[in-house]
Amino acid sequence: MARIILNGSIAKYPVAGLVQFILAWILGLKRLGHHVYFIEKCEWENACYDMEKKEMTNDASFGVGYLKKLFKNYDMNHSWCFKDIKGNYFGMSKNSLKRIFENADLYLDLEWACWEEGSEKVPVKAFFDGEPGWFQIKLHNMLEKGNLLLAYDYYFTDGLNIGKPENIIPTAGIDWQKTLAPVLLMNDNSTQIPPTKDAPFTTVMSWQAHKEVSYLNQVYGQKDKEFEKFMELPSITNQSLEIAVRGTKTPVKLLNSNGWKIKKASEISFTLKGYHDYLAASKGELCIAKNVFVATKSGWFGERAGYYMQKGRPVISQETGFSQHIPCGEGLLAFENIDQAVNSIESVVSNYEHHSKKAKEIVGDYFDAEKVLNKMLNVIGI
Repeated sequence: MARIILNGSIAKYPVAGLVQFILAWILGLKRLGHHVYFIEKCEWENACYDMEKKEMTNDASFGVGYLKKLFKNYDMNHSWCFKDIKGNYFGMSKNSLKRIFENADLYLDLEWACWEEGSEKVPVKAFFDGEPGWFQIKLHNMLEKGNLLLAYDYYFTDGLNIGKPENIIPTAGIDWQKTLAPVLLMNDNSTQIPPTKDAPFTTVMSWQAHKEVSYLNQVYGQKDKEFEKFMELPSITNQSLEIAVRGTKTPVKLLNSNGWKIKKASEISFTLKGYHDYLAASKGELCIAKNVFVATKSGWFGERAGYYMQKGRPVISQETGFSQHIPCGEGLLAFENIDQAVNSIESVVSNYEHHSKKAKEIVGDYFDAEKVLNKMLNVIGI
C-alpha cells in the first residue's frame, strides 16, 4: 500500500464542517489500506481561529490541542505534523517529517501549498480544488499578472463541468480531472430515526466565504448574492426554513423579517457531534449555492449534502450544473428559481420516506469516500 502525505487545514480553522471534510480524505484512504500522514502549516499572520475565544490569532494552541485529541481516535497519534507561524513543529518533528517526505509515494494537497521543506522529493504530487470557478479564475488572473503557478502532476476539481467546450470557466492551462468530494459513510442512529414533523429544512453556511473575483468583465460573488433571489422563500412555503450561518455582514434582521430562522454556525460547528446532530435533526438540506458556482455552471456539489443524505435527509440544492452528473428528482432535487424551490420542498414532504431512501442510495453510489478516492488513485496510478 502507498504512503500518502495529505496537506490540509484542521488546526488553523477547526470548525466541524471543515474537519469532517478533511477526515473523509484521511479515513477514506486509511480504509483503502494506505498509510496516511497529515501535515499543516501557517503561512500568514493570524491564520489560526481560536474557537473558544472566537478570534483569529498567531497562537495555534487551541488548534494543536484539537488535532491531538482528534487523531487519538483514529490511530494517528504519530502521523501528523503542524508547523506554526514561528517555525515550531508539533506532532512529528522536523527530522521525522523529512524522513516521511523521503519515503512517501504521493503528496496530496488540499491547500495549494507545496511544502518547500520536502514535497519536491515526493515522486507524485496531486492537488484537489473544492472552489470551482472561483479558484480557476484566481489562477487565470495570476497568470495574467505574470505569476507562476505551483506545479503538480495531477489536478482534480469538483467542478464537474470545467473544461467542457461550452463552459466559461478558464482552465489556466491545466487539465482538470473531475471528482466528487468524498463522504465518509458512517453508522449512526440518525440514519434510522426520522425527523420530527416540525423539523426545519436547514443548511450550514458562510454568508461571504471569499472575496469576489472578476473575469471577462463579470464579477462573481458568494452566497450573499444568490440569497437575494430566494429571500422571500419562507413566506411562500408552509415548511420551516433555517440557516446556521457565519459572517459579520449577515443581514440577520432582513432574513428574520422574511421568515428565515437563524442559528449561529459557530455554535453548530463547535464539535463534530454537534454538527452531525444538527444535520440529523433537520428534515433535509435546502442549499443556496455560491454565486460563482451558479453563474459559471461549474457543476459543483458539496460534500456536506452527502452527510445529510447519508442520514436519510433529502437534499434540495440550487442548480450549478451538477444534475448533469448526479441523478436528481428523488432524494436529491435541483432548483433554479424560487418556484422550483417551493415545488421541490412540496415534493419531498409529500413522499418523505421515498425521498429519504433514495437519498441514502445516492450517497452510497456516488459519494462513498472509498469509491471516490479509489477512482482518484487509479487516475494517478496508485
